[in-house]
Amino acid sequence: MRHLISLKEQSKEDLLTIIDLAKKLKEKRANGENVDVFHNKTEIMFFQKTSTRTRLSFEAAMTELGGHAIYLDGRTSQMSIGAEFIDEINAIMRYGQILMFRALKASDVITAASLNRIPVIDACSEKYHPAQSLGDLLSMIEHSNGLENVKKITYLGIENNISNSLQIACTKLGIEMVIAAPLVNQPSVDEELNEICKKSGLIKRTLDLEEALKNTDYVHTDSWVDMEFFRDGKVIPEFKEEYQKRIDTFLPYQVNAKMIDTYCPNAGIMHCMPCHIGYEITRDAVDHKNSCIYDQAENRLHIQKAILVWLLEKESEYL
Repeated sequence: MRHLISLKEQSKEDLLTIIDLAKKLKEKRANGENVDVFHNKTEIMFFQKTSTRTRLSFEAAMTELGGHAIYLDGRTSQMSIGAEFIDEINAIMRYGQILMFRALKASDVITAASLNRIPVIDACSEKYHPAQSLGDLLSMIEHSNGLENVKKITYLGIENNISNSLQIACTKLGIEMVIAAPLVNQPSVDEELNEICKKSGLIKRTLDLEEALKNTDYVHTDSWVDMEFFRDGKVIPEFKEEYQKRIDTFLPYQVNAKMIDTYCPNAGIMHCMPCHIGYEITRDAVDHKNSCIYDQAENRLHIQKAILVWLLEKESEYL
């Protein structure tokens, strides 16, 4: 049974198949072709944390494939009042053909997948976000007119689930990735993933911006100021020290138009969203002529379709 957890379990051929599927399904959508492959099939979308693009893209994807997606908010489920996870997840999976799990802990996603009842997707945990990185690859391939033209990408900010999934995807597909990150989000660390990427020789780390951005094709970033620091638009007093530490540490790695124009004027600008303007990215970067951010967001829909089709082993109908 197929699952999509960390991308460690997928081969290069698997990733290329999913991306090719996304291209074909995107083309069919543009042509107005009906793709009713999942008639009477149900996707359970279990959310333990909030979402915009992940929920919209997976729900729209299942709808456009002829199936149905059920949104289950963990805060309104029996798990919120102490029900045992293993019992609840066993029951949840009886109601659908795919489980999309936006989880607080990757270990819970792995536990669900280990039951091998239905395919399971890690739709963002503290360690992984494979659907995001696959959508990002689709966007970069499109903007560069082919995978062979995506030779180097740069990630700026804090090492986290996004950088984890990007680096393992780049490792599988032969893309150089430079990580310029002064801090690591400790709950995100996956030593096995880091070792796989290190052995590939494709992943490099440096705090020198000029070195990190030289000849790069794409610059990626993600949030490095937790929104939990704020209430009513102001920093909560108990978080002021940590907030200021983050600002002092990460501001030199903010993606802005001046940085792009100075170091890599031809590089695409990418952000998984939501964008926190004035922190990891500026308005002039989001609106820059090189920005791929909104195309990147749209491509989440197309890659989710491909993931769903691939997980249920229906790719032969399109490839």
